Amino acid sequence: MRVSLFPGWGRFSGWGMPGLLCTALCLASAPAWGKTSVVVGKDGSLNVPEGSPLRTRLEVQPVQVVVPKDTLSVPGAIVAEPARHVSIFAPVVGRIMTLSVVPGQHVRQGDTLAMLSTGDTAQASTDEEKAHAGLVLAQKALARAQQVRQAGGAATRDVEVAQAALAQAQAEERRAQARLAALDDSVGEGGKLVLRSPVNGVVSAVNMAPGQNVTDVTAPLLSVEDLSEVWVVADVAEAGADQIHVGQAVSLTLPARDGVVLYGEIAAVEPDLRPDTRRVRAMIPLPNPDENLRPNMFATVNVQLKQPPGLMVPQSALLMNNDNVTVFVETAPWTFMRRKVGISYDEGEDTRVLSGLSAGDRIVTRGGVLLNDD
Repeated sequence: MRVSLFPGWGRFSGWGMPGLLCTALCLASAPAWGKTSVVVGKDGSLNVPEGSPLRTRLEVQPVQVVVPKDTLSVPGAIVAEPARHVSIFAPVVGRIMTLSVVPGQHVRQGDTLAMLSTGDTAQASTDEEKAHAGLVLAQKALARAQQVRQAGGAATRDVEVAQAALAQAQAEERRAQARLAALDDSVGEGGKLVLRSPVNGVVSAVNMAPGQNVTDVTAPLLSVEDLSEVWVVADVAEAGADQIHVGQAVSLTLPARDGVVLYGEIAAVEPDLRPDTRRVRAMIPLPNPDENLRPNMFATVNVQLKQPPGLMVPQSALLMNNDNVTVFVETAPWTFMRRKVGISYDEGEDTRVLSGLSAGDRIVTRGGVLLNDD
């Protein structure tokens, strides 16, 4: 039985003049090979007869076992490790008296960054002195009450009152000391608060100036980064997310460091895709003792994959048919059968096939859309 390459035309036959007119117009615009391009067999096979112009449009190749590429290249960037990036806030409101650092300056843990004048620190220091004086007085009162009782001149109740007063004084002393500790033990004389570097690193941002009033304790005044170790963040596309795992070895190249290749391994992979980029992020820590790697530098991350050999076919061979991925397999010279296949992932212009084909099968790799058996 011979059928048209465009089976939908059959719906117009037998519908009078409008149908015939539509058929004539369609035939006028159809390719030159017309109705003799494909012959459908009883088993559903499609045969392209000798002399059909369609033969020049089809490309048939055997399926081969291919070893996938060893690496997956993805874009990335260098960032400061979150645990080594510290934003410094003022614990109280006040006025900036001195600023001791500038962006890019190296500091050591405990170095003075800035000094503030604030009434809160003076109040905290005064409260601690009062609490300490009250504690000393309560200790002396208890000692006197115990001595008088031993001499027979005081009641037990007086000793108990002195003990309660001592307990209250001790609690007040602890509260005052905790308040000072909340100010990072940086309270100086005259209500001055010293901001000190909590880590060794580089001052990456300064958001204040001498004379400025600090009214928002939630706004960072400075940032210090420890760049002795940095992270490379690799942005992996959704299609390759399943190939990325913790422990995989990677090599990195930097556009700003021509000829330099760095090596590391994936330490963490975020569980969620980024909604704006549809990519998953993988983190690779890198030592940076010379601080040559700067945050926000671009990088190309080459992830070492361990994929077994498999069947790879060109994406041009894959056709959709009733929500199934299919290919046309050559069962005899210029005779083809549609076959459903299962696929895994794309690698360049090729796709890995998991089921439906065997090595050596000959398939239509180009022009298969012209074979229409529907």
